[in-house]
Amino acid sequence: MVHAERAALIDDLTRLDDEQWGEPSLCDGWTVHDVVAHLVDSARTTRLGFVVGLVRARFDFDRQNASGVERERGASPQETLERLRQVAARRSSPPAPLDSRLVEEVIHGEDIRRPLGLTHAYAQEAVVRSLQLQTRTPASFGGAKELVARVRLTAVDADVSIGAGPEVSGTALSLLLAVSGRRVAPDELAGPGAGLLAMPV
Repeated sequence: MVHAERAALIDDLTRLDDEQWGEPSLCDGWTVHDVVAHLVDSARTTRLGFVVGLVRARFDFDRQNASGVERERGASPQETLERLRQVAARRSSPPAPLDSRLVEEVIHGEDIRRPLGLTHAYAQEAVVRSLQLQTRTPASFGGAKELVARVRLTAVDADVSIGAGPEVSGTALSLLLAVSGRRVAPDELAGPGAGLLAMPV
């Protein structure tokens, strides 16, 4: 599933012009080009490499990610895209659950596609597994465990209900993006708990 999502994103990226690569992504402070560079860095990451990089970044995840973007961002979009092609079939991973690879591909895929008006039919299993992992993972590791403790997420397109409290309903993809801190359209989420997703924990 990870390799399929990488291949689909590469296909979309080949159609972009340089101006589109410079568009702001949904990932705060990063352009489309930056997100692609991050995906290259993420695909190259090994368990040992992750630990070494984190130590060098003085245990600051944001600093570590920024260093990875700077390292893997090519001089041109085409160079960065070629780097993504070269790592697309890799199976390496940081010391994290395997489904974290799906989280990377789905969320960052939307970080890129949505601002550009692109749509993609993700494998439902990939989205559901990503949502389940995000809601089990503490915020300190990029997840939404604390956030989901106060609402109940109900997917309208999958047999998924997570948490307890005021209900928030939407597609599994919309729920995944919302709990991951991404902006979604007001009509993508419904229910008395929808407003709580935008409130600080």
